[in-house]
Amino acid sequence: MRKLPNTYVLIAALILLCAVLTWFVPGGQYVTAGDGTLSYQSVPAAPQTWQVFSAIYHGFVKQAGIIVFILVVGGAFWLLNATGAVSAGISRFIGKVGKRDRLVLVAITVLFSLAGAVFGMSEETIPFVGIVVPLVVSMGYDAFMGMLIVYVASNIGFSSAFLNPFTVGIAQGMADLPLFSGMGYRLICWAFFTVLLVVAVWIYASRCRKNIPEEDGSVRGASAHSSAPLHSHPSPEPLTSRQGWILAVLGLTVVALIVGVTCWDWYMPEITALFLVMGIVCGVIAGFSANRIADELIAGARDILSAALVVGFASGIIVILQDGHIVDSILHGMQEGLDGTGPMASLSAMYGIQALINFLIPSATAKAAITIPIMAPFADMVGVSRQGMVLAFQFGDGFTNMLTPTSGVLMAALAMARIPYSRWLSWIWKAVLVLLVLGLVLLLPTLWVW
Repeated sequence: MRKLPNTYVLIAALILLCAVLTWFVPGGQYVTAGDGTLSYQSVPAAPQTWQVFSAIYHGFVKQAGIIVFILVVGGAFWLLNATGAVSAGISRFIGKVGKRDRLVLVAITVLFSLAGAVFGMSEETIPFVGIVVPLVVSMGYDAFMGMLIVYVASNIGFSSAFLNPFTVGIAQGMADLPLFSGMGYRLICWAFFTVLLVVAVWIYASRCRKNIPEEDGSVRGASAHSSAPLHSHPSPEPLTSRQGWILAVLGLTVVALIVGVTCWDWYMPEITALFLVMGIVCGVIAGFSANRIADELIAGARDILSAALVVGFASGIIVILQDGHIVDSILHGMQEGLDGTGPMASLSAMYGIQALINFLIPSATAKAAITIPIMAPFADMVGVSRQGMVLAFQFGDGFTNMLTPTSGVLMAALAMARIPYSRWLSWIWKAVLVLLVLGLVLLLPTLWVW
């Protein structure tokens, strides 16, 4: 199987393609009349050549605020994970629930879905797959169940998030919307998909479990789908008093975030500062030295640097299109192509475009940088709210992550669960198709809600 080019190569190819387009697409711009209406008019094109290199610089400058936001949030969460509080909290939670198997499955599902919806948990699920899969296998289920309640759950939360800074926050920021606005309807979407997943987990649990674990932790005749070795129930990881305080700080951060964006109009600077304070305070509570705190923040920023760089590189695409005076020409062409189809067809087209792009560029931040600056004004022209456009971006970005082979998170999680990609694809594709259809159904009310 031929290896697909990485995200940076794809973005570089798109920048070059856009530069070529500036030589063939007529220049144009929308002009705002005195009554506020937009009209399109032709202007001379500005073909781009060596500007493909300077566009990257201007792209980084254009998205500097978002890039800093990503680096700081990544560093803060890395520092939080270094304290071991999150891992210990989940382990203790599972231990307290005991052997009430289905309750354990439901609780873990809701927990990871909430983490995806609030903090954009994605890569962080990989180690938890390694923890939870042996747990559920020892309970008589299979490795697919472990992937379902951890990876799929966090992906469902990520796709229908109401506070995810890496999708909702970045997309709304680029669309000039109040940060985390429209939370009410997004909460409804998240609750709907999470309840649907809980029902699926419950049904799958009754269908795939074959036997009850023996007292020594072994399983008689484990599920035929099991792809992971059997283990006894892991002992709950002890939660220290320091880690308890750290989890309390994490909870207060969530409350402060909600209050700040809804009551005090917080934006990128304030939210960035909030997460930085959270990370530092958690490090101090954990007893880390100043050097250790700084090292962990830098390590986290380094770990997420690729996502931050993608934003700057991808923004270079828009710079080329804007400097070549063809952005409005493309928008005008899209408008004419969908002319007469109505807002419903336009919103559906936006959704489909986002889902297709995700197979080539799985990074949500990269897709936001490429598509939102074009989709936002286009949404205005065709009568679709920008909130609906952002929700189409969320759904289109998230659901297909569960089957695209270009997703490093998916491939790593499958490796942890010891599930071949071919078997996973045959197991999950119908569910993803159902989610895509339901996502479209939930998008339609945004034509009237927002």
